[in-house]
Amino acid sequence: MDNNLLNKHTTRRNFLKALVGGGVLLSGGAFLARNYRLEDAATANRDFTDTLNPRYLRQIITADPSTSRTLMWQTENKLTDISVEYRPTGQAKVTAVKAADDSFFDDGETNRQYVAHLTNLVPGTSYDYRLVFEGGTSGWHRMQTADTAAPFRCLIFPDSQSSDYGEWAKLAQDAYSRHPDAAFFVNMGDIVDNGEDTGQWRAWFRAVETFAPDIPFVPVMGNHETYSRQWQVRLPIAYLKYFVVPENGSTAFNRYYYSFDYGSVHFAVINTQWEETDKFQTGLLAEQIEWLRDDATHNRQKWKIALLHKDVLQYRIHNLPERTEGFTDVGTSFMPLFDELGFDVVFTAHLHTYRNRGHIFSFHRSAKGPLYILTGIAGNVRYPGLWIDHALDEKIAPQPETDNYLTLDADKDKLAIKCFLPDGREIDNVNLTKN
Repeated sequence: MDNNLLNKHTTRRNFLKALVGGGVLLSGGAFLARNYRLEDAATANRDFTDTLNPRYLRQIITADPSTSRTLMWQTENKLTDISVEYRPTGQAKVTAVKAADDSFFDDGETNRQYVAHLTNLVPGTSYDYRLVFEGGTSGWHRMQTADTAAPFRCLIFPDSQSSDYGEWAKLAQDAYSRHPDAAFFVNMGDIVDNGEDTGQWRAWFRAVETFAPDIPFVPVMGNHETYSRQWQVRLPIAYLKYFVVPENGSTAFNRYYYSFDYGSVHFAVINTQWEETDKFQTGLLAEQIEWLRDDATHNRQKWKIALLHKDVLQYRIHNLPERTEGFTDVGTSFMPLFDELGFDVVFTAHLHTYRNRGHIFSFHRSAKGPLYILTGIAGNVRYPGLWIDHALDEKIAPQPETDNYLTLDADKDKLAIKCFLPDGREIDNVNLTKN
């Protein structure tokens, strides 16, 4: 949701309640409750029934996924002598890497989790890996390193924040079942509705546990990752602990933003939460502008893609005549930089609506400049009838909107982007070519 609508006396949630008449309207007329847990005691106990069967096992993207991978998982009890064994698929000899305890306390409980960093992997190679504990092992899982010269496909999911995460789980699992060749998956921020609520994180992890152990996850931080149970802004403690993404060299904002290469594409994951973080530590915006210019200038990949949570366009809103059409502070801050650095595609989220804007250069529709895609919604928090179409919108999802997801196919000479409804129907596609 666009925080530019708010003043210092109005919270985002209260503003939305006023717009839709008493609550955040969801599909079917439900309202998003505060301070809820998405599990009863029995469900919570099922999370960690066996210390040798860890939950929420996940691969996390690294700066160079052709030669490295980060693995993370959780258990109920503290374990000792933990490691990861891995081997090229079909071979018997294993390599072992020690895992580290990366547990943290948040939301009134200890989240017992572990992390292992695998390095010196061979590009374009299929591996099997398993977790080893005192007295036992997990089952084997697969891992594929990137091939720097090969084409790839990835899944892109918009905001997954939800009231119960059931629709998100079905969307994510169905999307992966249709595209089992996906090399990795992206979640464009507002991963959960409340960043402090451990129950919501568990629900999100359960939704992706059928494929998160096998392909890397690319997280983008959203503003909801910075909310406390009291719906006050806080530092994104849980997000930063759950996802050990590549470091960026920052002292104040390490892992808030990052970049990585996959195949012929350089991805820059930009953090748009400076309004929230400025309440605790200032400088996120200025630091990222300097970092992005250096990061993109020194990269030699053929394609450049930016991933941001908040959107670059400002929309008019029904029943709010003083709200004008234009560009957000995210747009005015980064769009000139994307022009300067030659970015090819910019994916955004936050507004829970799918919009293809085509190419924009110097704040105008153009035959050149980056392609801008507002990715839509993957959870069940919807804003029906809120936005008035922007002059730069070229393709809009069928109304009233439901969930959607995207695929990105990348080759050295072509990018192909497609948007799908939950049942797999394609509603938009665009191709970019470069000699």
